[in-house]
Amino acid sequence: MHHRTVAELMTRDVVRARRDMPFKEIVKLLAENDVTAVPVVDELDRPMGVVSEADLLRKSSAQADPSGLPPIPHLEAWERAKAEGSRAEELMSAPAVCARPEWTVIEAARLMAAHNVKRLPVVDEADRLQGIVSRGDLLRIFLRRDDAIRDEITGDVLRGTLGPAASEVTVEVREGQVTLGGTVEVKILIPVIERLCRSVDGVVSVSEHIAHRADDSRGSRGGT
Repeated sequence: MHHRTVAELMTRDVVRARRDMPFKEIVKLLAENDVTAVPVVDELDRPMGVVSEADLLRKSSAQADPSGLPPIPHLEAWERAKAEGSRAEELMSAPAVCARPEWTVIEAARLMAAHNVKRLPVVDEADRLQGIVSRGDLLRIFLRRDDAIRDEITGDVLRGTLGPAASEVTVEVREGQVTLGGTVEVKILIPVIERLCRSVDGVVSVSEHIAHRADDSRGSRGGT
């Protein structure tokens, strides 16, 4: 099976900020490019962190209100430092959480979830910026056509697992939801097929109704 990689999904023309870019220039950069965050890179184009609208808004939230209300109290030291920052390297969230081009969607999604980030700069072996991948980019795999998903399951999954007997298993795909039917020779093949189907890019769910001719489970009645 061919799993879509980060390199296939990422944006290659990346808007970036230099470490010494002033606050107002960052705001302008975001507005002109209609983005909500940009990676901050050093002189070798290596990501140091990411500066987002949320990072920039700390400056406004930490200031006194014109009506006389005081700034938000109890800011952590790092939050206070960011609110008082004036350059990208002082305002950014760091260190940068990065992905590699050869990673699968699953690897990138797990890293995003683990660090609670919305995007990942993508770097090469020398840690130089190659692109950026967002949550929306990863979700694009679920836009795959049903017939493309079905072809991959009937070809790579079923023929690769069952050989000539693949034609005995039926596959229906609607809105990424896979329904399997038919018959296999031995019971132990059913969870294998189901697991492989779930790993196909674009599959939302798998429901199996596959019968089996023989039960080859260990410890089955009549076994030795």
